[in-house]
Parts: sequence; C-alpha cells; structure tokens
Amino acid sequence: MFSATRRALTTRAIAPVFTRTIARNMATVTPAQIEIVKATAPVLKEHGTTITTVFYQNMLNNNPELKNIFSITSQANGRQPRALANAVLGYATYIDNLPVLTHAVERIAHKHASLFVTPEQYDIVGKYLLGAIGQVLGPAATPEIVEAWTNAYAALAEVFIKREGQLYADNGAWQGWRKFKIAKKVTEAENIISLYLAPEDGAKLPDFLPGQYVSLQVKPPGLDFFQSRQYSMSAAPRKDGDYYRVSVKREEGTAANLPPGMVSNMLHDATQEGDVVELSHPQGEVFFNPAEKAGVPLVLVSAGVGATPLMSILETHAGKRPISWIQAALNERRLPFGDEVKAVVEGHPESIKASVFVEHDAHVGPYKGFATEYEGRIVLENMDKEKDLFVSNPEAEYALCGPEEWMVAMKRGLVGMGVSGDRVKMELFETGDVQE
Repeated sequence: MFSATRRALTTRAIAPVFTRTIARNMATVTPAQIEIVKATAPVLKEHGTTITTVFYQNMLNNNPELKNIFSITSQANGRQPRALANAVLGYATYIDNLPVLTHAVERIAHKHASLFVTPEQYDIVGKYLLGAIGQVLGPAATPEIVEAWTNAYAALAEVFIKREGQLYADNGAWQGWRKFKIAKKVTEAENIISLYLAPEDGAKLPDFLPGQYVSLQVKPPGLDFFQSRQYSMSAAPRKDGDYYRVSVKREEGTAANLPPGMVSNMLHDATQEGDVVELSHPQGEVFFNPAEKAGVPLVLVSAGVGATPLMSILETHAGKRPISWIQAALNERRLPFGDEVKAVVEGHPESIKASVFVEHDAHVGPYKGFATEYEGRIVLENMDKEKDLFVSNPEAEYALCGPEEWMVAMKRGLVGMGVSGDRVKMELFETGDVQE
C-alpha cells in the first residue's frame, strides 16, 4: 500500500542520519565558536522573543512575498515569534549535543516541506535573523558573536535544506500546490466540519501515513496574499485514491491575543461544495505506520477536534492492533465522529474499546450502547489501567491530541503510571512544539 521508498524515508530512525549530517556541516563551526554560541543562551532566553519579533517585522516588511508562507494569525498572537525564539534557544543550548534536537528538526522540516520552503529562502531568513540579533543586542553583539552565529546558522540551515530535499523527493511528481475541489462538506459537530477534497486533475492521490496532515492554501477576503494552514487527515487512506478528508474547527477567538481563525472560519462560512482550494503533499512526523507493530496495543486519547488525526489512525489500525479509543468534549454538541467510531468499534468488538467523556450535558447520542460513558473531564488515573490503558505492556503506544496543557497533563499521568515517555506521541495544532 505504501511505497517502499516512502516507508523507508518516513519511518526509519532519523537520529543516525541527523547525527551524520550535522557532524559534516558543523565542521565549519570552530570549537571556539561553539562555545560562543552556547554562551549566548542566557541572553537569548531573556531577549529571544524580542529578537524574533523584530526579525519577522523586518523580513516581512522587506519581503512581502513571504507573507504567503507565514501565518499572520500566528504573528498576531505571538505564537510564531515565541516558537522561533524557543528553537533558537534550543540550538544555542544543545549545539554541542545536537541529536537532542532530532524531533524538533524533523517537525520543522515536515512543516517547511508542506509549505514548499526553498533553499534560497534560508538565505533571507539568515540575513534578517542575524540582523535582528544585532539590532536588539546592540554593542553586545560583538563581531565574534555575529561570526559564530553566522557559521552556526549556515550549518543548521544546510541540515534543514537536505532533510526537506529528501521529503520533496519522496513526493514524486507532486511538486507544488495542487488544486482540489470541495466534493462534499459535512457538519461533524456544532463547531467542526469535514471537507472531502478531490483533485481537479483526477489523478490518483498518493497514500499517507495515518496521523499526517496537508497544508491547505486559500486567499482570504481582503488580503492580496495567500494563507496556509495545516489540517490533519481525518479518515484512513482510500484504496481508490479519489479524495482526502480534513476536518476543521471554527476558531472564535477569545481575547485580543487570540484572534478568530482566519482560514478555518473562512472554510466554515465562505466555502461550498464545488469551490476550489489548494493542497500540499501530505507531511507530518507524528504517525503510526500500519506496516509496523501489528498486535501492539494502541491508546488514542483526544479532546474536541483533537480526534481528527486519531480517526485516521483508528480506521487504519482497526483489526490489526488492540485499540482503546478515549475521547472527550465540552458537551455532546461538540463531540465529532460518533457514528464513525461506532461503526469501527462494532466491526471489531474483540479488539477495540471506546470510552467517551462529556464535561457538561452528558447525553452522548450515537455513543450510547457501545462506549463506556463518563461525565466530566478525562481522568486517566480513574480508568482501568489494563483494559483501558495497557500500562503493563512495555510496547504499548499512546497518541494524544488536544490543547497543549491538556496533553502535557495526560502524558504526565501516563508516565506516573509507569509508561515511558518515549512511547507517548503528541500532536499540537499550533505553531511550534509542545512545551513540556
């Protein structure tokens, strides 16, 4: 089902490859420069977000075409500058132990590949990032510091360029944005819709690994540039390769620093069946390969729209692995995929168990009769540690998807019950990575 080349490049352990690549590129950075970069970590911790905010302002003002790549929502709420500041700080901290950053590099590389970042754009980023360091730090940015960071940035940029080059090669003939028609638009919950997206060219779509996402690009009203957002596949790969399905939550916005979702709300309110959007090739470093770990238990824990990538995982692995599906929502009206989960569970009653938590108004509709029902928030410690969580199985795997703080709390609970943290995967629907 999955090509041998794609399976090898997406599922192999990347750490050895990363280590060899970075070792070659770091040869241009002297030991003295490595020590200089490490010594700047405290300064970056204090001034990092200021530096990255200045960086984005200067770069986007002078290169407006890059607005097609960067989310202006993540700029407005500060998430993008904070994420970059954390990445730069991580690099400065671990420049002499870079394999620690393997996951972060892989996550960023997949995101960049989904947006078709080019090698030339790394030169632009380097110019304005180093300029922002000098602008914010002033005389403290000595020539020695600037030279050390120039070499260190060039080495890391080459790592990203090479990894993203591999991902582009994996994409085969699909290079660049591809037009898709909204074949069907379905309401899944009060605040969630699903879009069934069929390629305009009619060519068969490539498979993806369950848990992965696509970037969807549109031009919002009032803007003269595109905006892209990442949406997880919410159904298993189809043998016919005739459409992808993504599911989108309406983002109302709750405060000045959390504006409404520009693209998501446009997809809810301003699109209809027959409209055309553009997609990138599927990417994403959080996945569960159906060619691996047959028979190993899998626990899927979601909150709200976090069920989206887990639906693809559930459908793909049904009948291949014991699965515990644990789903939470604020109320029944915001509980998506009930009928679909029911069909999967009833098709594999011997190997799949479902539990549903509803915080308010717990009348769970289609879940009645096949799922264990709870009122309130998920408390993993109150669930059956073996039947629901498989905590005694040293190979069991766990996928969490929901708000960042919630995922961190869920992982902490699992680790507290004896689950090793490296078996818990978390998918964050935000710019950056989970901060544990």
